[in-house]
Amino acid sequence: MILAIDIGNSNIVIGGIDSSKTYFVERVNTNHRKTELEYAVNIKDIMDLNGFSISSIEGSIVSSVVPPLTEVILSAVRKLTGSTPLLVGSGMKTGLNIKMDNPKSVGSDLIVDAVAALKDFTPPIIVIDMGTATTVSVIDQNGNFTGGIIFPGLRVSLDSLSSRAAQLPYIGLDKPGKIIGKNTIDSMKNGILYGNAAMIDGIIDRMQEEIQMEASLVATGGLASSVISLCRHKIHYDDALLLKGLQILYEKNR
Repeated sequence: MILAIDIGNSNIVIGGIDSSKTYFVERVNTNHRKTELEYAVNIKDIMDLNGFSISSIEGSIVSSVVPPLTEVILSAVRKLTGSTPLLVGSGMKTGLNIKMDNPKSVGSDLIVDAVAALKDFTPPIIVIDMGTATTVSVIDQNGNFTGGIIFPGLRVSLDSLSSRAAQLPYIGLDKPGKIIGKNTIDSMKNGILYGNAAMIDGIIDRMQEEIQMEASLVATGGLASSVISLCRHKIHYDDALLLKGLQILYEKNR
């Protein structure tokens, strides 16, 4: 089993995985104030809670879109395992052809998602990753990463609305019932969830029109499960997509 870690702006995803199975997937809040020791304790606690010892880790890999925390997490894993993790970045073998204006500017999370999607789905593929930002990426029929869009994530949108309107409360994002809300909280929740679902449906339609083909559709990310079930397109949800991509990259580069 390898330890796979993705450092995101809101959450750090920590998982145990090998080529045949995902053993666990957990999330902790991204906290710039934590030390490498505190993160090492977090990782060890997660493994203990899932019934695994540090000795079961054969190797590790990290991807990050939060540069100030990258070395902190690398050091935390080193402290636990005694070895330095692989880091997704420039120079790593991905097998992915990135057709962008500046390929080096593409976020490591998008690359990792694309690598995993290409293993499990037939291109063209549209990959939706819902976190702090929602990204929708396109892989063409030849397996090339050709671009996508980025827009504010659910929680960012909701927090912005609540903080800027005194009478609109902070709310949860549990699954709504009817789309027409009968009170302020339901109206806000429905607006965020159904609004994002409709936006994703519309984006998929326009992207498929542009590539002139129907695409395989896959979604991941901590908030995706709240929205994908409300979409009219049939979208496969894979909570461990990013970890699967990290496992593939580990095998390619170890």
